[in-house]
Amino acid sequence: AERLFSEVRRIESYRVEGMEIYSTTLWHLQKDVALSALSKDLTDMDKNCPEAWCVAGNCFSLQREHDIAIKFFQRAIQVDPGFAYAYTLLGHEFVLTEELDRALACFRNAIRVNNRHYNAWYGLGMIYYKQEKFNLAEIHFKKALSVNPQSSVLLCHIGVVQHALKKSDTALETLNRAIGIDPKNPLCKFHRASILFANDKYKAALQELEELKQIVPKESLVYFLIGKVYKKLGQTHLALMNFSWAMDLDPKGANNQIKEAIDKRYLPEDEAADSQDSSIMTDADDTQLHTAESDDVL
Repeated sequence: AERLFSEVRRIESYRVEGMEIYSTTLWHLQKDVALSALSKDLTDMDKNCPEAWCVAGNCFSLQREHDIAIKFFQRAIQVDPGFAYAYTLLGHEFVLTEELDRALACFRNAIRVNNRHYNAWYGLGMIYYKQEKFNLAEIHFKKALSVNPQSSVLLCHIGVVQHALKKSDTALETLNRAIGIDPKNPLCKFHRASILFANDKYKAALQELEELKQIVPKESLVYFLIGKVYKKLGQTHLALMNFSWAMDLDPKGANNQIKEAIDKRYLPEDEAADSQDSSIMTDADDTQLHTAESDDVL
């Protein structure tokens, strides 16, 4: 996506349409220099188009300056109250600042403007998942999927919610569909491995994780789960080796909360006594697992 958008910019340097999507692509790839340059070009070119302010908002969001990002997204809405994507980006920014009620309102406004804006349906589902309202989450993710049926990312989220609803077989079928659409989607493969692990299918989980390791070779969560599998198989030395690699790849413990959430979501209760809020699993989207995805949710 980045390569194609870059080519469009080269051919039509004054093009504004679609640049808000390009900025979201750069946000996911964490390319702050390119995003900053795009923001400056568009705001210098036309301060009265919502796309320019959405790009500026994404630029500051990437710098974690959420208050400024929120102001720019609000400015985009002022410039064009019918621009659904601005409401969605504002909603995601409120999610990052843990203002979930305001985020819900933004996503609903986006749907009011355009009821086929699947990004906003996804946003609502994500919030309900965080609130552990899994039935509502599944309904809204499926609504998003009805608009964008070829999204492996949406199918992945539906699979995760179905597992949370104790529908593991259905969850695996959903994840199989997602991987059928995008065979190298790392987030889908990670969750499929996690569910196989939870269902005591350790060898199948291990095979999935070994394939995943080839896609994201520096993702600590993969080695962490491989260690869990080997521990269950009684191969302590291999378990310790993979736990050690996981620590080497994540020396600051950035993924510790996600690992605890994995324990809670995919392990028996007696093994997950120290786990934190299971909604943290959605934060895995910001790791390499999400960065390597080929499908764009936002």
